Amino acid sequence: MRSGLLFALAVALLIGVIAVGGALFTVSQTEQAVVLRFGEPVAGRGLITEPGLHFKFPLVENVVTFDNRILDVESPNLEVLAADNQRLEVDSFIRYRIVDALRFYQTVNSVMGANNQLASVLNSAVRRVLSEANQQQIVRDERAGLMVKIKEQADREARKFGVQVVDARIRRVDLPQQISEKVFGRMQTERQREAAEYRAQGSEQAQKITAKADRDVVVLKAEAQQKADQMKGEGDAERNRIFAEAFGRDPDFFAFYRSMQAYESAFKPGETRFLISPRSEFFRFFSAPEASAAPSADQSEPERSPKK
Repeated sequence: MRSGLLFALAVALLIGVIAVGGALFTVSQTEQAVVLRFGEPVAGRGLITEPGLHFKFPLVENVVTFDNRILDVESPNLEVLAADNQRLEVDSFIRYRIVDALRFYQTVNSVMGANNQLASVLNSAVRRVLSEANQQQIVRDERAGLMVKIKEQADREARKFGVQVVDARIRRVDLPQQISEKVFGRMQTERQREAAEYRAQGSEQAQKITAKADRDVVVLKAEAQQKADQMKGEGDAERNRIFAEAFGRDPDFFAFYRSMQAYESAFKPGETRFLISPRSEFFRFFSAPEASAAPSADQSEPERSPKK
C-alpha cells in the first residue's frame, strides 16, 4: 500500500510539473502575443506586449505570437497607365508594423495572410496615385511626393488589418519591353543620324582645311620661286658686272679667256665634229704668233736691177 501511495504521489508530481510548464510561456523583446481560449482572445489579458515570463491556463488556453519588428511586402512588377497615357512597369514595396495584434489575428490571422492582403492594397494605391501623374513626374520631378501619397493611402487601407504602413517606396520605373525596344530603336536611329551629320560636318571641315593648306602651299611655293628667281637674277647681274669690270681692263685677255671657254665646251671627247677651215677665226689662237706676223711668199721683196 505504501508503494502504491508513492506511485500516486509521483504521478501527481509529474502532472503538476507538466501543468506548471504548460502554464508558463515567455515573450521576447521582438514579439507580442495573443492569449486564446478555445480560439477566442481572453478578456482582460488577451494581448501581451511586454516581454518576459507570462501565465496561461494549460489545456484550455494557447498563445499565438507575432513579430513586433518592421516587416516588408514587395509587389511584383505592376503595369500602370500614367496620366499622359504612357504605360509603365513599376516595382514597389512597403514596410509595415503590427500595431493591433488582436485585430491582426482576427482579420488576417498570420503574417502570410497579411502580406497577401497588403500586396493588393499596395497595387491599388500605386495605380491610383500614378494614374494622376505623367511619366516625367513619376520618373524624376515628383517621385518623392508620389511615394508619400502611396504610403498614406496604403496606411489608411491597412489600418483595418491592425497594421501601420511606415514606408512605401518605388524601386524602379521602366517602360514595357515592347515599348522599350521601340524607344531604343528610335534613340539608336536618332544617334546614327546625329553621327552621320557630325561626320558630314567633319568631312566638310577637313576638305576646307585641306583646300586652304593646298592653296597656301601653292602661294608659298610661288612666292619662294619668285624670290629665288629675283635673287638669282640679281646675282647673275652682279656677276656680269664684276666680269665686265674685270675683263674691261684687258680686252685681249678677255678675248683669249672666252676662246678658251669655247674650246673647252666644243672639244668634248667623242662629240666633236668640225667642218671648217683650220685657218678660220675660231682657231686663231692655235697658230703661232710669228706665223701670223711673217710676210707671205707673194709679198717678197722684188729683185733689184744691177747698177749700170
